[in-house]
Amino acid sequence: MQHNVLILDFGSQYTQLIARRVRELNIFCEIFPYNHFPSDLSPYKAVILGGSPFSVRAEDAPHPDLSQIRGKLPMLAVCYGAQYLAHFSGGEVAASNTREYGRANLSYIKEDEVFFNDVSENSQVWMSHSDSIKALPTNAVKLASTHDVEYAAYKIEGETTYAIQYHPEVFHSTDGSKMLKNFLVDIAEVPQNFTPNAFVEEMVGELKEKLGNDKVVLGLSGGVDSTVAAVLLHQAIGKNLYCIFVNNGLLRKNEFQNVLDQYKGMGLNVKGVDAGDRFLGELAGISDPETKRKTIGRVFIEVFDDESHLIEDVKWLAQGTIYPDVIESVSVKGPSATIKSHHNVGGLPDYMKLKIVEPLRMLFKDEVRRVGATLGIDPELLGRHPFPGPGLSIRILGDITPEKVQILQDVDAVFIDGLKSWGLYDKVWQAGAILLPVNSVGVMGDERTYEKVVALRAVESTDGMTADWVHLPYDFLMKVSNDIINKVKGVNRVVYDISSKPPATIEWE
Repeated sequence: MQHNVLILDFGSQYTQLIARRVRELNIFCEIFPYNHFPSDLSPYKAVILGGSPFSVRAEDAPHPDLSQIRGKLPMLAVCYGAQYLAHFSGGEVAASNTREYGRANLSYIKEDEVFFNDVSENSQVWMSHSDSIKALPTNAVKLASTHDVEYAAYKIEGETTYAIQYHPEVFHSTDGSKMLKNFLVDIAEVPQNFTPNAFVEEMVGELKEKLGNDKVVLGLSGGVDSTVAAVLLHQAIGKNLYCIFVNNGLLRKNEFQNVLDQYKGMGLNVKGVDAGDRFLGELAGISDPETKRKTIGRVFIEVFDDESHLIEDVKWLAQGTIYPDVIESVSVKGPSATIKSHHNVGGLPDYMKLKIVEPLRMLFKDEVRRVGATLGIDPELLGRHPFPGPGLSIRILGDITPEKVQILQDVDAVFIDGLKSWGLYDKVWQAGAILLPVNSVGVMGDERTYEKVVALRAVESTDGMTADWVHLPYDFLMKVSNDIINKVKGVNRVVYDISSKPPATIEWE
């Protein structure tokens, strides 16, 4: 992609939201750790410095080398970035008397400043810092203030460098997207040409050039990501794409056959491989979430290695990796800590002689869906909820047994079918059930029971980076709870998860 925007990550979870807001402007952007970004900056038209949980005054604060950026590319410094420029360029940053966090309103905006085009005084912004800029850096000019923060925004004369102490990327900054557009489009002159049609055209061209006449094997899951990846690859290489759908024994109820049926008529070459017993055997006795994920990843690769040997001269393994997988799997000193490992990120073992191709690795989930619509994929398939690669293993807390899988499959089926019958499925980003490692006392008829507890989870989100729990109707929850307890043997209690991400994650493991 050309005309990129480079976003430097200093450890703030908000960094991912900056990327989302930039993409919404039809501008392609990439996130890199502040201490490990590309040496070749020629593809980039602008740079954004993100926020950070660190103080610029701390000894271990992130200290980026901006020598190839500052004064050479348009730069927007957000929060930590703004304080960093001030602290190390002739200004002063000091601890605030009170932590400046939450809503604030602009009380002063410099006249005729392009950065604030169509932004009125009193516009609400979101603060999140315990330090404050007390003196501007050399050659800086104040652009905006709030009632409590004198230097809410500034620019440096002689450079195309702008800095703000608030977060334009969050929902509570009401004109945040306008400010980003003013900087990127009007000041930095970045073209707004990152559209689904443009992505499809460019990616199909790249795949044709990269893969040539090579054969590619792809793991289909029935989900949005792998399906869109398959159709993109099919447009590029046609019959040289070999799709394999593996039953890892941890799919939803009847999903193995349902998914195979779903792909009939799409023109894809799909083979189903039932390896459930192999996965469950390897998982026996394992309770640690990371170990479960890594075990499933290893067996998944082993199965693919076995199947790929049955295809003559296959050279590539295609995966439906998307950008949140990539971001959450990066861990360096300072930037966002690894939350969990992803079984489809990180490469292949040496013994597997396949190269990896990931056509969606730079897209967020909502962008994948828009690309899928451009490709003409069935809207019902594109509307499917995300489902974790490790399947139900990370929704069974503790060790995995065939009996537990059966219970959770039955519970999940009641929940998902209920959402669909009540017209709620499309109003939810992701939903599922979790089998808890506790038993609960219950009464059924005249008998006392001591059986399993399940938690139901339903969240709304745009891309899975942040998520809020869904306020499902009480009547629906009552009906589903009653159906689960009556229809699923071994369960006598149902609870509903009302945690948001952050601080929780969507999955429990």
